[in-house]
Amino acid sequence: MTLIKSISGIRGTIGGRPNDNLTPIDTVKFAAAYGRWLQMHTGRMALKVVIGRDARISGEMIQNLVVSTLVGLGIDVIDLGLSTTPTVEIAVPLEKADGGIILTASHNPKQWNALKLLNGKGEFLDAAQGAAILDIAEREDFSFATVDSLGSVLNNDAYMDIHIDEVLDLELVDADVIREKKFKVVVDGVNSSGGIAIPMLLEALGVEVVKLYCDPTGQFPHNPEPLKEHLGDICKMVVAEKADFGIVVDPDVDRLAFISNDGEMFGEEYTLVACADYVLGKRKGDTVSNLSSSRALRDITEKHGGKYHAAAVGEVNVVSQMKEVNAVIGGEGNGGIIYPASHYGRDALVGTALFLMLLSERGGTVAELRASYPAYFMSKKKIELTPELNVDTLLQEMAAKYSKEDISTIDGVKIDFAESWVHLRKSNTEPIIRIYTEAKSQQEADALGDRIMDEIRTTAGITS
Repeated sequence: MTLIKSISGIRGTIGGRPNDNLTPIDTVKFAAAYGRWLQMHTGRMALKVVIGRDARISGEMIQNLVVSTLVGLGIDVIDLGLSTTPTVEIAVPLEKADGGIILTASHNPKQWNALKLLNGKGEFLDAAQGAAILDIAEREDFSFATVDSLGSVLNNDAYMDIHIDEVLDLELVDADVIREKKFKVVVDGVNSSGGIAIPMLLEALGVEVVKLYCDPTGQFPHNPEPLKEHLGDICKMVVAEKADFGIVVDPDVDRLAFISNDGEMFGEEYTLVACADYVLGKRKGDTVSNLSSSRALRDITEKHGGKYHAAAVGEVNVVSQMKEVNAVIGGEGNGGIIYPASHYGRDALVGTALFLMLLSERGGTVAELRASYPAYFMSKKKIELTPELNVDTLLQEMAAKYSKEDISTIDGVKIDFAESWVHLRKSNTEPIIRIYTEAKSQQEADALGDRIMDEIRTTAGITS
């Protein structure tokens, strides 16, 4: 059982002892720390915060604890109930709220949950702000309101519809163009919020929807991380239904993966590549992704006359870099699309609409579209952390070993070779070291990943 306190929020497994897991006590403490930080940050005690959750089993319990804690601080709550991460992000500025909390552990299995914290723009907090909240929680530096100053709760279940309307109103989305194509799409909503939101969007765009695991029970039918090894059912169903493609989202609907018409993975990394290809064909500009994302985005950006920029892993880092270079689109290679014309947050609904526009205008099959892009292959491996493993020292030693190569240390260590790269970093959400590699073939990417893992084990003295 695990509790991870980081600058991006608090994430842990449900049950067990306080301070070791995400228990009711830990939930109240960190919700209170966030509320207190908002009061200090704004200089006001009476505030407004938007709350939403995915469909995981613990969601309602955690939501009740968070809402009651904020009310106890004198903060008004707009409760969206079952929602998505991008929906909450959109709701915060529309409601002129002071912040927001999304109750979701993203791609983690059902025993996990988390508090993901937003500022008044509906964007994730930066490192300094997250650290300040951790400090408040550690010191328990909060005081609750008296009975006459308690906050209130307003339930608002309209925001999925509002979110869809916002997507349909985007300048580069033409619903009539998409409707003319009469697409048929299979949707795997992993029995969470995406099973509601994605079909609603598709139906508004005139798409025939075949639902798979779209009942929001929180009983995930497979590992909710949208990777090839977890998606056999939808791959088969796309072919059986003769669908144009398939859509897979994670439980909170900020990651988006496609299945090609032939039942093969389009590739999570290529979600952003395809959406950027469409947007850059309409709006010239730069792009941003994180260091662990495919080189294919760089290639597509340069093809359209733009410049590609790399950021540290983490949505807040990508958003910061996007604002700095005024990027027209960006995101993360895990299927996260950030389109500033909508909002600065990963959004599977926006990504779905942009992808449908690309298909509508370009024609051909999804498999043919995928084949038109530069061919890169990734391998994603990990090593479990142990208390005796000094990650910082280990990464320094790996950087020194490859000092003659093109090295970046803005986030862990990335080593760029002529035809491949490897990125080593400590995860923000799990007790692991992530080892991502990319090369011109899957065999080369896997071999590079295995080689680096062996070198790490040797350097760290790991024998098993």
